[in-house]
Amino acid sequence: MIPNDPKARAAWTYNTASGSFDDPALSFWDRFGARTVDRLRLAPGSRVLDACCGTGASALPAAEAVGPSGSVLGVDLAEAMLERARAKAAARGLRQATFRVGDIEALGLPESSFDAVVCVFGIFFVDDMVGAVRSLWRLVRPGGVLGITTWGRGVFEPADRAFWAAVSREREDLARAFAPWDRANTPELLRALLADAGVSPSHVELEPARHPLPDPSAWWRIVMGSGYRATVEQLDPAARARIRETVENGLRAAGVSEVTADVVYGAARRDAV
Repeated sequence: MIPNDPKARAAWTYNTASGSFDDPALSFWDRFGARTVDRLRLAPGSRVLDACCGTGASALPAAEAVGPSGSVLGVDLAEAMLERARAKAAARGLRQATFRVGDIEALGLPESSFDAVVCVFGIFFVDDMVGAVRSLWRLVRPGGVLGITTWGRGVFEPADRAFWAAVSREREDLARAFAPWDRANTPELLRALLADAGVSPSHVELEPARHPLPDPSAWWRIVMGSGYRATVEQLDPAARARIRETVENGLRAAGVSEVTADVVYGAARRDAV
């Protein structure tokens, strides 16, 4: 049964989705995780915290950037995600990357203990986003950087709209009223979030992007390896099958071969002492 508590629900959802999270259809995790890290220009030897790290989409590129003399700590609520991240780090020989279960609002880490703190596609899952940003900013040392990446507007359209329309026909009570990332899905909203947390951003930018759908079935693999999974798990098998067939047939008929995947990157650097 899906938990009602938001954090327990998030952990349950992504533990359940973890087996599909690294499917090639979801390559956007690695793509935008790496892009986030590239933008931060991490120096060798740096100490990095990756909050809401998933299976390592940004933590592993960060570990490669800081090298053996640096360190990366990845935290996430979903242990099954962390197990996959540990396995991938071991396969790449990245001993400088470690992973543990953690709540970004209560990490219990010393202030000013990281050269860089990163949160990719995670800040919008926290009810108190302003408080969460403050908590992460507190961990950035003087001269260090905070990087937050969110989805832009219309992410996964037109497949997202088709999915929710099909869900609504089966179970209107499961139809989503809004997406959590809508709270920070423009440069203006992300800049305001940072400002409300007392953080002066050095850079906030929208990156228009598209994500390929090689065939309509790729959309269902995205559904099964992402937050959509929580909705799917509340449907009986027959309803799931009907939704999948409806959406895939619709995408095929419309000739959809890609979806929107715009991303908003924000960065803030602490003044050096």
